[in-house]
Amino acid sequence: QVQLVESGGGLVQAGGSLRLSCLASERTINSYVMGWFRQAPGKEREFVATISAGFGMAYYGDSVKGRFTISRDNAKSTMYLQMNNLRPEDTAVYYCAADVPPYSSYSYSSRVKYDSWGQGTQVTVSS
Repeated sequence: QVQLVESGGGLVQAGGSLRLSCLASERTINSYVMGWFRQAPGKEREFVATISAGFGMAYYGDSVKGRFTISRDNAKSTMYLQMNNLRPEDTAVYYCAADVPPYSSYSYSSRVKYDSWGQGTQVTVSS
């Protein structure tokens, strides 16, 4: 497992932008599958985006496609989530997660794939 710490959450108006960061305790994040999930009050934890190990292919949940961008800076051991055109329905606690080798065989959009989680950062979008 790896220690993960999120930052960058806050309060923003609808249409605004935020960038979340996820700092990993290890310097080998290039070998991890990493992802972002979110959980709104009373709802299940929802897949937001993932970035593959190695080449860094990105995949997104339908509700954020075209608005959010996931990226990774291996030298800084940090993953990012750039969130643009935010909507009130994006309000949630955002969690970063990592699947470290040996990789789980579960789908990248499944919570159980990931064995390391951060503590979460609150994002609130006002209308």
